[in-house]
Amino acid sequence: MPPFPRYPTVDELGARAAALVARHPRDARLRRIGTSRAGTPLWLLSVGHGSRQALVVAGPHANEPVGGATVLRLAERALADVRLTEGADATWNLLLCLDPDGLRRNEGWLTGPYTLGRYFRNFFRPGFLEQPEWLPDGAADAALPETRALLDVQDELRPFLQCSLHGVDIGGGFVELTRDLPGLAPRLAHIAARLGIPRELGAYDALYWPGLGPAVYRIPPPRRAGLAAAITEAAVESTWFHPQRHGTVTAVVEAPMWGVTAVSDGSPPADGDLVLRSVSRALRHDTALLRHLLARIRPHLSTVPDAERLLAPVDDYLLVCPGLADAWDPETGDGAPHPLPPLTTAHLAALRISGRRLVLRTAGLLHQLVRASGRDPAGALPELDRLIDEWCADYRDGCGARWIPVARQAEYQARVVHSVFELAGRHTRSGSGAGPGAGSGQPEWEAGAVVPVQRD
Repeated sequence: MPPFPRYPTVDELGARAAALVARHPRDARLRRIGTSRAGTPLWLLSVGHGSRQALVVAGPHANEPVGGATVLRLAERALADVRLTEGADATWNLLLCLDPDGLRRNEGWLTGPYTLGRYFRNFFRPGFLEQPEWLPDGAADAALPETRALLDVQDELRPFLQCSLHGVDIGGGFVELTRDLPGLAPRLAHIAARLGIPRELGAYDALYWPGLGPAVYRIPPPRRAGLAAAITEAAVESTWFHPQRHGTVTAVVEAPMWGVTAVSDGSPPADGDLVLRSVSRALRHDTALLRHLLARIRPHLSTVPDAERLLAPVDDYLLVCPGLADAWDPETGDGAPHPLPPLTTAHLAALRISGRRLVLRTAGLLHQLVRASGRDPAGALPELDRLIDEWCADYRDGCGARWIPVARQAEYQARVVHSVFELAGRHTRSGSGAGPGAGSGQPEWEAGAVVPVQRD
């Protein structure tokens, strides 16, 4: 079965997985582990019969579809190479898409053509409280059926490894780990160089996290926090840490859609404060524009079906933007609860990209709301089109964002998962998954100082 030259849809993922099982009935199984809020099956494709379980989760964020193409590629390779199954005493458990309802909402851009304007005008990602990997109220009180299904399969499988497959829309590739896997950074560098993928050496997501090597970061333990902190810092429990009780190491594998070379530049910046002031000023200005547009648009949305689903992320983004602008501004950031760490050119590029991303996502969601209403009494659509075109041009011309073909994104992600699988396996005791701590070969996660984190 040839690899996808584009992102697969929800229905294509299920059909391809079913066809694969039909061709390999002895070594591949497909089962429904739950149902989404809209009634879509959550499918788990398992390959191999080993006692050591690996869990790979695709589609945790609705606008990050590369994981679907990646899990199909992983399944094909596990079936073709016994070293990945019998030779490693392993079973690969591949969750085809954790948020299929959200993925369906992205089908306006999902199958191409892939342009920045098309992507942002059709972008969807639910509000923070509707993202299935987060556990803001703890695992026991997880309300989303998608979250409950993932927690149940984690506790059933007790995997030695969990990989969560994410996509960076603009930037570079990187990996986040709940526990160090020595040797991953040089492997990541080799894979990225072979495939022409920029490594993100100053990832916005991991701005305050400890580094484990270039483009490899350690995820700090969760903590309780208010909603604004939770959105910007991921300061809550998550399904990344939930299986730690079974000795699981979790790797979050990020693959870029549009690559930017500057995110790989670890050199000291020529004038970091000047860049930070510019980024902060732009974020404040753009946020004020979008708040004004939202105030004009909101009174006319009563006829839009499910408008609140699109407004929730808009409200989230507009809630956190002013605080981020203040935290990044040298004139106000010194008094911030979490001062910025020393910044490289890569960090500054990532912050510029992230500030622009927040306002572009907001503008794209507002654009969809106006279109869905079927009318534009506030006259907002031309202004939104102008802003989206202007900000996308800045990505393209100012940041040098270039499209990375889907097949190359998926190949990069699959190779990184294979490297993580091999390294995690080296630290796994025989008979992993037999109880707390089993499967890691390492001590339980040590408690340490809480480090704030960023999530885009």
